[in-house]
Amino acid sequence: MIQWLKDLLQTPMLADAPAPAGAVPAHRADISVRAQPGETLAKQLALVIDLNVCVGCHACVTSCKQWNNAGSAGPLSDLNAYGANPSGTFFNRVQTYEAGSFPGTETIHFPKSCLHCEDPPCVPVCPTGASYKRKEDGIVLVDYDKCIGCKYCAWACPYGARELDEERQVMTKCTLCVDRIYDEHLPLADRKPACVKACPTGARLFGDVKDPQSEVSQAIRERGGYALMPEWQTQPANQYLPRRVTGPVVVATPGTPATGS
Repeated sequence: MIQWLKDLLQTPMLADAPAPAGAVPAHRADISVRAQPGETLAKQLALVIDLNVCVGCHACVTSCKQWNNAGSAGPLSDLNAYGANPSGTFFNRVQTYEAGSFPGTETIHFPKSCLHCEDPPCVPVCPTGASYKRKEDGIVLVDYDKCIGCKYCAWACPYGARELDEERQVMTKCTLCVDRIYDEHLPLADRKPACVKACPTGARLFGDVKDPQSEVSQAIRERGGYALMPEWQTQPANQYLPRRVTGPVVVATPGTPATGS
């Protein structure tokens, strides 16, 4: 974990503050299902996103929103979905930007959600133990019954993956559709995150990145998958497959028209 956060956790405000009378200490709550800080897990479910084939259609965004409005993990609020100042809660967003210099520019679509870090900084800062990482599959979740909406987790997350549900006043995030992937009432083909199921180009892969034979692990090895912002030392589980050059590189020469396909 990043050193400044380690130092912070040694302060009395978070590390030594007395628990309310009758409360279960955060580090003792649900100890059988929660991964402890620094614990190495045998299984880690995650998303691997292929930036080479993501077309920025936002199908992942809308399917995530729909499932988490109607599914058992919802509902997410939309107090003012339209207008000048829209207010809503999203687990998944797609950022689109231009890279390179004219005329050799390219459009990049970059989906981003909770990265389910192996060393998540959002977990130890939670004063109530609402944020936790599961032992069985490495998914980082929020216990809404314990969350007090203090936003400490949002402040600690370097990826901006936490959002406050303004209606319920609890912090929310991507759950990897935990209520969907283990639902035995769904066909096997549907037991995957809603965003993965909806992606029309197959840009989103889902599986155990700790299993060397899994589809996601093979894609990471073969395509040079990488973690987002590794300098934060959070060891993100989600990874990205880099874009590949699929056509001639356009080079502009001063005084001559630029050419290329």
